[in-house]
Amino acid sequence: MATIADASPVNVFYEEDGGFKVGTVLADNNTSLQVEAAHGKRSKVKANAVLLRFPTAGLLEFLDNANAIAEGIDPDFIWEVAPQNEFDFSELGREYFGHEPTAEEAAGLLLRLHGAPMYFYKKGKGKYRAAPPDSLKAALASAERKRQQALAQAAYVESLKAFRLPDAMRPLVEDLLYAPDRNTIEYKALETAAVETGTTLVRLLDACGAIPSSRDYHLRRFLREHFADGTGFPETAPSVVPDDLPQADVEAFSIDDITTTEIDDALSVVPLAGGGWRVGIHIAAPALGIAPDSDVDAIAARRLSTVYMPGDKITMLPPAVIERFTLLEGGARPAVSLYAILDPELNVLGCETRVERVRVVANLRNDVLDTQFTDEAIA
Repeated sequence: MATIADASPVNVFYEEDGGFKVGTVLADNNTSLQVEAAHGKRSKVKANAVLLRFPTAGLLEFLDNANAIAEGIDPDFIWEVAPQNEFDFSELGREYFGHEPTAEEAAGLLLRLHGAPMYFYKKGKGKYRAAPPDSLKAALASAERKRQQALAQAAYVESLKAFRLPDAMRPLVEDLLYAPDRNTIEYKALETAAVETGTTLVRLLDACGAIPSSRDYHLRRFLREHFADGTGFPETAPSVVPDDLPQADVEAFSIDDITTTEIDDALSVVPLAGGGWRVGIHIAAPALGIAPDSDVDAIAARRLSTVYMPGDKITMLPPAVIERFTLLEGGARPAVSLYAILDPELNVLGCETRVERVRVVANLRNDVLDTQFTDEAIA
């Protein structure tokens, strides 16, 4: 503990709860002191927590002066002149000030040492050790990064509050919307700006023009969740169309919307000689050309189905496979056929299934049929 010569020890500068306080001694019980703070609060202080005793009457003035002295001390300089080994603050005080420091000077130096943990490691009561050069360099670099990040975050907040999306945040919009890292400055800025503008994160990004449309917002969420690697397909070996299937003795046709590109079902109707009909339902059979455990088999197992949405779709199979097996007009394609034999009253007399090639003669479209099958035309 440092003391000041020729002074009555009526006031103390002591450490408590990680900080420094001053008080007037009311009673000294050797191992503990009863002190009174400047605002009148009395407390019991352990004697070994006392760092300085001084006679100055004005406690608040003492602290103000000590803090002013601390502010004037360059931590880089005292780190340069500090001993390499563990030292007491009073020792460094004599070296730094060039004389036995006053109580205010000693307290100011102690405040500076304590307030520069990157430069000095606390080793005990009033004792410190200078940080190694490499450790100090790394700590200062980290502090500078944090300072720059704080400046950037503040700038982001102001820009977002003005409903302008910062350029640095544009590549991060999807992450911020669907899988935010709450430790990033971009998320913190967005969260702060949303609170200060009284809105939600999503509505704020929308106001900044980051969300083209409600459809886009929901579609991107869906794609991120179910198609994280994208909706495209890897290169695969071409599917082989079986060439040993029997040829069906029917001419089939399909009926679909104008936007349909995957023709996966068709119909055929054949009148029977004795009356009645044979109606065929023909389903495209790409599985006939997909080898077990092949790349295409793995793709189909992952996707399980084509995803349909208004005006768009995400196919289950690669385009090359679809082209080989879709029931396009003018070709004979593999299909699983269900034939139903109907009597003239359309009662089902029997059914059979076949795996075969079916010739498709027409891909009919609803928009064309709607103009032809009118009430007048079929009256």
